[in-house]
Formats: sequence, C-alpha cells, structure tokens
Amino acid sequence: MTAPTVELSHAFGFDAAHSFECFPDGHPNRRMHGHSFQVEVAVRGAPDPAPGFVMEFSQLEAACGALRSTLDHRVLNEIAGLEQPSLERLSVWIWDRLAGSIERLARVTVRRDSRGQSCSYYGRVVNDRSG
Repeated sequence: MTAPTVELSHAFGFDAAHSFECFPDGHPNRRMHGHSFQVEVAVRGAPDPAPGFVMEFSQLEAACGALRSTLDHRVLNEIAGLEQPSLERLSVWIWDRLAGSIERLARVTVRRDSRGQSCSYYGRVVNDRSG
C-alpha cells in the first residue's frame, strides 16, 4: 500500500509598510502605506510511518518565527530583495529564505485579508521558459 501524500501548513502574520515608486505621482500605492499580512507555509509528503508526521510542527514554527521577526513592523522596501515588495515578490522572497531549512516545502501563500488579495508560490517550475 502506498503511503498517502498530505499537506500541512503553519500560518503567521506580520504588519509592515511599503511603497511603490513604479506607480505614477498621485497613485495611492506610490505613497508609503501599510498592511497586515498573513503568510501560510505548507509542506507536502508522505508521513514518516513511525511518528506519523510529515515534519514536526515545531520545526516549521521555528523557521517561520525567525522570518516573521525580519518582516514585522518594518518598511519592506528597506529589506534586501524587497525593494519593490509586491505580493508576488514577497512570496518568492519568503520561499527562498525557507527552502534551505524546510524539507518538502510545497507552497508559500501571502494574503492581505483586508483587501481580499493573495499570492501563492510553489517554487520554480521545471519547464519555466522565463529563465
């Protein structure tokens, strides 16, 4: 019998400000403004038969906690790699920082619930022709 594949996730929130100089003068997103962000980090795989876990939640929570402290109550534009901190770039940025420490990383979703917006990143697509 093949072991089931499951996905488990941990969510954390942070509050941060950002601006987008790429927008024209007068556009509201050009000005500094803030959001409450929610991040969900998911891992996927077959549970280890002995404990029944894909991974221990404490490992996932520790990695996310360290990352949260880097982002919370910051100006995202001032963080290296987030000079233009769109949801898309933020999702990839978070993935890149967690991929080395979280085995079986499957998805990073960043949400701005107050705006009904989200972006999910699943890692580099093998057949991605964009480079």
